[in-house]
Formats: sequence, structure tokens, C-alpha cells
Amino acid sequence: MSSPIRKMYLGGMVAVIASAAALAFMQAVSAQSDGVAEPTAQPSLSVNVTTLAPQTLPTTIAANGDIAAWQEIIIGTEIGGLRLVDVKVDVGDEVTKGQVLAVYNDTTVRAELARSRAAVAEAEATLAEANANAQRARSLKTTGSLSEQQIQQYETAELTARARLNVAQAQNEAQALRLAQTQVIAPDDGLITTRTATLGAITGADQELFRLMRYGRLEWRAEVAASELNKLRPGQSARVTLSGGYELDGRLRTIAPLVDTATRNGLVYVDLPVSDVARAGMFARGEFELGTRQVMTLPRSAVQLRDGFGYVHRVSDEGQITEQKVALGQHTEDRIEIHAGLEPDDRVVTSGGAFLGNGDQVRVIEGEPGHSLQTSDIDVEEGV
Repeated sequence: MSSPIRKMYLGGMVAVIASAAALAFMQAVSAQSDGVAEPTAQPSLSVNVTTLAPQTLPTTIAANGDIAAWQEIIIGTEIGGLRLVDVKVDVGDEVTKGQVLAVYNDTTVRAELARSRAAVAEAEATLAEANANAQRARSLKTTGSLSEQQIQQYETAELTARARLNVAQAQNEAQALRLAQTQVIAPDDGLITTRTATLGAITGADQELFRLMRYGRLEWRAEVAASELNKLRPGQSARVTLSGGYELDGRLRTIAPLVDTATRNGLVYVDLPVSDVARAGMFARGEFELGTRQVMTLPRSAVQLRDGFGYVHRVSDEGQITEQKVALGQHTEDRIEIHAGLEPDDRVVTSGGAFLGNGDQVRVIEGEPGHSLQTSDIDVEEGV
């Protein structure tokens, strides 16, 4: 090999060896640098956990329905063609049995009554005369002074006079009844709910003037599914919730014997106590209490509700979060029944699930029962 070629070959070899040495040096420096670098910080959330706990809850049947008057009485008059001269009550007034509610002009009726009384007096006088004549005729029957035909005529006149007296007395009683009907009387104790009586109006017979809620008593007419009706019995208690959150304690009075063929629901009637907040015509929800049962529950704060489903955040022994869907049951003020989705010893985050997601790493801390994780409860630590 000639001298120039040899020199070029040796120069290339030196360059390759120098490049390889430089690369090896850089890798060694990088490895040494990685060996002394601090690890990346791993955040860790501190949370409280809880497990399923047994609790005794009431067994209930939920229902919806309307509040109505227990009994409503329509009050009118049986007399027509008279003018109302006084209306003594208004809507909302409490009345007692026999109380005068309205008064008609009775001038014409009193005049008719006076005439009928005079007719009675006249009929009584005619009957007295006819009776005396008949008695004399019967006393002369054996003497032969009067014929049989004449005696029969006197007796017939007596019977006729008696019949006319009866007619006059009946007419007098009718006029007295009309006079009594010029005053509209409350048929029972209760509360006036409507009034159509207008002062000065001339009304017809049987025209409605007032409506009376008997004794001011209300009832809740609840619709219950036919499949649940056999669980109800008269006397069971019911808690009725009105609009605005007001609650009333009622008692089931009776169950309707028929079921609506369109809805397959049956009506149950619940007596309600006297209340200032309940009104006839209001809609109400309620529950019938059937007894008690033992269930497993979690605090309400431990359950997240989304799209109609319940979710909890289960914590593994290594502190990793897993979002778990659970089947929910009855709700109370501070706890929720869990039907399925958890084992008895599964640990779940007590509160603050909105800040957590699948795969998050947390640290379990001991805290007071009922402690709630808020934004300020999140403790971020540097991992080692």
C-alpha cells in the first residue's frame, strides 16, 4: 500500500475511534446525572373512609294524591221566587248546626200564612156546626121525626166539614214551612267553602247558595298501585308532605273497593288533622309506614348521584381509588340504603368524592366520624 493511501486510512480510523469515545463519554455522564437526580413529585390526597353499617329503617309505600273535603254539603233553598234580603256568612266562616246563613223577604209568605190560618178557623167553625147537627139528627133517629135520608145528609155534612178542616190545616202547615224556608239554615257544623248567594237576587227552588265542608275535616285521597294495596290496612299511619315541605300525620281510614282500569291504581282515604296549611284541592305526596327492616347504609356524603345512579369511591389497601356504581334504596336524613355493589368490608371515601377519580392515589387518615373532605382537606405530599 502506498504511503498516501496508508495515511488516509489511518486518519479515518482515528476519527471513528474518537467519535466512539466521545459518545461513550456522553452516555456515562448522562447515566451519572440520572443517578443523582431527585425523583418526580407524586401528589397524595388524604381522605377519611367508612364502610357499610347496619341500620333499622321503616318499610314504607310511597303514594301521591289530592287533598279533598271529607264530606261537602250543598246548601240551597226549596222555596223560589223570593228575594234575598240578607246574607250573613262568607267564604271561610265557621258555622254551627242551625245557624242562619241567609234570609229571604218573607212578606208574601207571612200574608199567605195568615190567610191559611183564617181558613183553618173557618173550617173548624163549620165542622163544629156540622157535628152538632149530626148529633141532633142521630138523637131523633128513634123518634121518627127525621127521615133516614135527612139523618144521612147531616152525617155527610159532618164528614165533609172535617175533610175541609184537614185540607185547611195542611195548607196552613205548608205556608208555615215556606215561612221557615225563608231562612237558610246550616245543616251541620262546618266551614263555608263557596258562596253563590247574592244580596238582592231572586232565586229559584233548589238553587245552590253555599257549600259547607262538614266539620272542616279534610282527607288525603292517595293513589296506590294495585300490587301494593294488599299491604295496607285501615288504621295504619301515613306521613303526608304538602307543597312547601309541610308534613302532616294522617291515618288510613278505608280502601276503595275498585281499582281504576286505566291506571291500575286504587284509592285509599287518609284522615288528616286540622291544619292551617292544608287546603282542599292541594296535591300531596306521602308514605304509609308498614314496619321496620334491617339494611346496610352509607352516609349521604359518601354517595355521588349522577344521571339517576349512585357512585362511591372505593379505596384499596394500597390507597388507590376505584369509582364503584352502587344500587340505592331508601333515603333518610343523613344516610342512604345500599342494595348492591359493595362488600361489607369495602372502604369508601366518606366525603369529597367530587375531587377524586379512577386511579388516584390517596392516603387514609383517621378523623372524627362524619368528617367531610372539603377543598381545604386535600393534603398534597411529595413522594420519595
